[in-house]
Amino acid sequence: MQNVVLNPGGLISWIIVGLLAGFIASRLVRGRGMGCLMDIVVGVVGAFIGGFLVSLFVSPGTSYGFLGSLVVAVLGAVVLLGIVRLVTPGRPHRP
Repeated sequence: MQNVVLNPGGLISWIIVGLLAGFIASRLVRGRGMGCLMDIVVGVVGAFIGGFLVSLFVSPGTSYGFLGSLVVAVLGAVVLLGIVRLVTPGRPHRP
């Protein structure tokens, strides 16, 4: 399996990337943010999903830096939220 290096920096950078990616993805998929903690979780999990997806198309060992990691994390977070939306029932609308 090929590895794409997502290396925005230390733990604080990962939290920032996760927050931004989760917020952007939730705005794209749901139309609003999901709260700070959930945005971070969605963004960090999305970074792993996006890293896997990008590794299918890009040579191994490629490093993207902060902005590239953010784009990859947003891509993965959008995929994650799309899958979650498909497998969870929608909420009923109240008049």
